[in-house]
Amino acid sequence: MIIFGSRGYLYQLAILTLVCGRCGNPSAHTLRKRVTKFTLFFVPLFPFSTKYTTQCTFCGAENRATKEQAEQLLAQSAGQPQGPQQGYGSPAPQQQGQNPYLQ
Repeated sequence: MIIFGSRGYLYQLAILTLVCGRCGNPSAHTLRKRVTKFTLFFVPLFPFSTKYTTQCTFCGAENRATKEQAEQLLAQSAGQPQGPQQGYGSPAPQQQGQNPYLQ
């Protein structure tokens, strides 16, 4: 008796800040890759399906993406600065001529 089937694997590739097409909010979106593999005797052998999706964390809307779109979004996420955006959590600007280290 031969036991075969398939199994899905879900990988989270990146978290991006995008404007949602459904709710219109600029929110975090997760870029995910779902790979379905053929299994024989519960051992995954080779992938036969790969799908990319983005999901809005605000409203939960999920959109399919092509491999090229996913690679482009991944390249954009690598170029985004990590940490808070400029102006958020930064100290108040000093007046010209004052040195904050000499006080």
